Amino acid sequence: MTNKITLDNQICFQITRAHQLFNKFYQEPLSKFNLTYVQYITLLSLWEKDGVTVNYLSQKLGLSNGTLTPLLKRLEKAGWITRTRDKKDERRVLIKLTEHGAKQEEPITSTVQGCLNSLDYDDETFNNTMNTILDVQNRLEKSEEAKENS
Repeated sequence: MTNKITLDNQICFQITRAHQLFNKFYQEPLSKFNLTYVQYITLLSLWEKDGVTVNYLSQKLGLSNGTLTPLLKRLEKAGWITRTRDKKDERRVLIKLTEHGAKQEEPITSTVQGCLNSLDYDDETFNNTMNTILDVQNRLEKSEEAKENS
């Protein structure tokens, strides 16, 4: 790559800026449910696969256990999830949606979909954007693996 390094042509800066804007973008619709963005993506993961360990969620979301544990405690206190010790292995904590948490999937995802629709993506542009973002993630993961293996 031969581009001069400037702030505006740094992928990392543009992704960080997009992340900040997405947090703000989701703030209003999620506030109706008293959720933060990170709580929302945690619930999304549980709606896809319920009854998982903290370690599973940590890997799926890319969050450390130290970040995830207080977040899960807040979700439990608010009635979204339960946290219980695995009877087969007491070291493992299982995370399961409550009835309230399961019932809120449709209203929350409908609200979020309405917001996403306001971005006016057609299917092709959306898919191309997702593929580009996934490509960046894959390149970063390969770079990390190469560092670890050297």
